[in-house]
Amino acid sequence: MSRSRRVLLALPPWLAHALRAQRGPVPWSAVTRGALSAGPLLLVAVQVGRTSLGVVAAIAAMLAGINDRPGSRRASVKRIGVPALGGALGMVAGTYAGQQTGAVVLTVILTLIGLVAGSISAIGPVASAVGTQVLVASAVGAGMPLPEPGWERALAYVAGAGWLIVLRLVLPTPGSLAGDFRFDGERKAVAGVYDAVAELLDAVGGPEAMRRRAALTAALDHAQDALAGPRLRRYASSSAERRLHAQYAAALPLAEAATALAWAGEAVAERASEGPRRLAAAVRGNSHTGPLPAPSRSAPALRALDDALLHAAEVFDQGRGGDLHTRPRTTGDRLRAAFGSAGREYGLRVALCFGASSAAAQALHQGQWYGQHEHWYWLPATAVFLVKPDLGPLASRVLNRAAGTVLGAVVFAGFAAVLPRPEGLIALVALSGALIPVATRHFAAQTAVVTVLVLALVMVGGEPQASMGRIGETLLACAIVLIVGHLPMPGQRGGGVRARLAAASEAAYAYLTHVLDEADTPRIGTSGTPSERRDTPSERRATPSDRGGLPSDHRATASDHRGTPSDHRATVPERRVAPTDRRGMPTDHRGLPTDHRATRWTLRREAYRTLAEARTAISLSAHELPALARHTEGADEVADLLERLVDTTTACAVHLDDTGRIGPEHTERLTALLDELAGPVERVGLRLPGTPLAG
Repeated sequence: MSRSRRVLLALPPWLAHALRAQRGPVPWSAVTRGALSAGPLLLVAVQVGRTSLGVVAAIAAMLAGINDRPGSRRASVKRIGVPALGGALGMVAGTYAGQQTGAVVLTVILTLIGLVAGSISAIGPVASAVGTQVLVASAVGAGMPLPEPGWERALAYVAGAGWLIVLRLVLPTPGSLAGDFRFDGERKAVAGVYDAVAELLDAVGGPEAMRRRAALTAALDHAQDALAGPRLRRYASSSAERRLHAQYAAALPLAEAATALAWAGEAVAERASEGPRRLAAAVRGNSHTGPLPAPSRSAPALRALDDALLHAAEVFDQGRGGDLHTRPRTTGDRLRAAFGSAGREYGLRVALCFGASSAAAQALHQGQWYGQHEHWYWLPATAVFLVKPDLGPLASRVLNRAAGTVLGAVVFAGFAAVLPRPEGLIALVALSGALIPVATRHFAAQTAVVTVLVLALVMVGGEPQASMGRIGETLLACAIVLIVGHLPMPGQRGGGVRARLAAASEAAYAYLTHVLDEADTPRIGTSGTPSERRDTPSERRATPSDRGGLPSDHRATASDHRGTPSDHRATVPERRVAPTDRRGMPTDHRGLPTDHRATRWTLRREAYRTLAEARTAISLSAHELPALARHTEGADEVADLLERLVDTTTACAVHLDDTGRIGPEHTERLTALLDELAGPVERVGLRLPGTPLAG
């Protein structure tokens, strides 16, 4: 363990989180887009004499740059565009409220906007970004008097974010020369799934297995989001995209088998991970798979892995479309999230912080604390970023915001003293825009860069240099948010964590119930004992020629494998004839209707995704100050047990596919986990659904 990591572990959790930063390669494509977004927009506006609109467009481009994360181009349209539309609405509301009402009425309106924006932030990441931009834009609209009417500002705001979306769609990613560069984000995400499967197989039987399983969940979530972006047509329209969908779907049975092997805890041969790695390389290079080493078939999970590799080899050849196995959220689901316990707690806290900071800002404005200018947006806008739980624990946000603002203001004061105006300030805006994708790895760094960018923007727009004033307003916003964050609220605290845990438990139990129901479903077109069914003629192995000329080079001869020849198959492994029931309808390789497995994969994906979301919420809550962290004590234990329950359910499903029944070991483990869950669940205030256990 490194010395820096030991130091972090020795610190209190809330302080350790404030010092922790993400790592990774520099996202040069995002850096390029950042350099070409806010700065050029401001330059064009200055050249045509519409500087104030250029400032608004550049602010929108800056906020869009914060949301410009790795992923597919299609997903970025939703991730950047939807929050920008919310920001435009906030700009209109803030502008007209600031122009038509007095200080008291304006404060009430902004508080109500905070209540709505905070509530919708509980729906999900994109909705949270919408809430952030609604609040920031309404504060800017009300607190930054400009000559243009509200609708013109809104159009400039949309244009600024839209320009970044255009850059995201048309600029190729450096090094993306394989196939259609429009899908390089999807291709990288799908390849990451196969790499994660290989890494999990390498870790089976070791201490890193569970961490690698969590990494596999994250890779599957990322690929699912990358492929499920908004589209004009219902289905993928190009062959390249259909091929990627099929390759993602082919990874799901591999992930299922790898999870079952991790649950069993017995190390597997090194060659087991070679197949998924070659599949990952084929996805990245948009090429054929070549020979795939054959794993042993000595256990149900290993047989499932082998079958999944055979299936993937065929899919990579044929390239047909595949189901993403997602269950889209309905309007009712979103409303329940917004008006549930998490949404109410989130909304009240944001409303109080935003309203109090707006009132304080207007009081300071009336007392001319800002001087002779009329810009008072900084205080409420700062409170927005501080009160957002998805940006990190409260104490961490406050510390990083204060440190980042001080650093950014001091740096800007130095630049402002020597740079020519407006050319030098516009260049500083462009430089800051390029740094945002790198700075988002740590909240203090992001705050420093955004502070420099915004101060340069508003100085170009005519506001005098006010670095020291911005430091004072930031510290006041930190104090407001800290006080409001520790105020008692109606209902039970920790509603966000409990809501995530409740969703995870419902998904886990739905997945378990489906697998138990599968155990009671008779196999179609089969008879006899499970061992007899594995050797029936309808399930026989056929040579590639028996399969109508399918390529035989997807599985290698013994000379293509690593290790000693005796450890591998001596000939090209034969393929299974696609099984059907008596009516000729397709079934899986154990005789179960394919729609059962598709539903199971959808439920498994939802169970692991909701568990990952709950884990994130629990981790953030655990890094709060002790006065807040105590409200969610025990939640991590429930998440651990639910995770083990889903892993065991996955192992049951693989065993069920292989033998036609759930083994006694799996039944005992499921029963023990369900019994063990009862106590911790009751302590955190949750209620679990009942699930009859099939013997």
